Amino acid sequence: MNAPFRTIRTSDPRFETEDLREVTVKSTLLGMRADITLHVPPAARERTDVPLVILLHGVYGSHWAWPRMAGAHRVAAELQQRGALPPFVLAMPSDGLWGDGSGYLPHRTQDFERWIVDEVPAATRLAAPCVSEKSPCCIAGLSMGGFGALRLAGKYPRRFVAAAGMSSITQFQEMKEFVEERLGSFTALEEDWSVLDTIMRCREPRPALRIDCGTDDPLLAGNRALHAMLLAANIPHVYEEFAGGHTWDYWRARLPEVLQFFAGALKAAA
Repeated sequence: MNAPFRTIRTSDPRFETEDLREVTVKSTLLGMRADITLHVPPAARERTDVPLVILLHGVYGSHWAWPRMAGAHRVAAELQQRGALPPFVLAMPSDGLWGDGSGYLPHRTQDFERWIVDEVPAATRLAAPCVSEKSPCCIAGLSMGGFGALRLAGKYPRRFVAAAGMSSITQFQEMKEFVEERLGSFTALEEDWSVLDTIMRCREPRPALRIDCGTDDPLLAGNRALHAMLLAANIPHVYEEFAGGHTWDYWRARLPEVLQFFAGALKAAA
């Protein structure tokens, strides 16, 4: 699709550091400006149709959460320098900054779902031309972002090669443990409330799926239940548990495994 932006502003390369690029667009789907932080490594800039990896933050966060709380760009750069990953562009968008967290859901007047699925890739292509409409895309997230990543992969399977959820909210009702807003104020349709239901409704080849959770995480029971139901439905996926809680230390430790899972999926899909 053509980028539906009235305006787009990109950081001046003279002042960018660690290959991070900041982008602000006026989103048609949100009816407001929205931000994305990109990691565009030099090796990616020299290529075409470079893969895109979208990282979604959790509640209370924004586009700077992954780079400034987990050093996601440094993790990716180190793995690429070691030859463990192919060059790719990281896109780390804001969720739209609705309340404590939008859930990456379509609301009545703002579509935070399609902001991620349609506009974030379009803005990335404009700000980093090494990414094209032919570029394969993977998506991952933590907590609310895990809910978004897994659900969007199930709802839009043609858009994503692979998806991963870390410490994921698996049912919309779990959002009430984190946000101040009443769940009814989200105006999201009930059909979008469940990761499992969305994946089960998918009638096309599903993206490769990876799910993990910490053994001290309050969302562990929901992740175990999702794993069990996916097994019962014979839906292929990777599920792992590790020591740790609902913390940035845990998510940073898991990120290399997620990115290498994506590298494997991209290689298999090539």
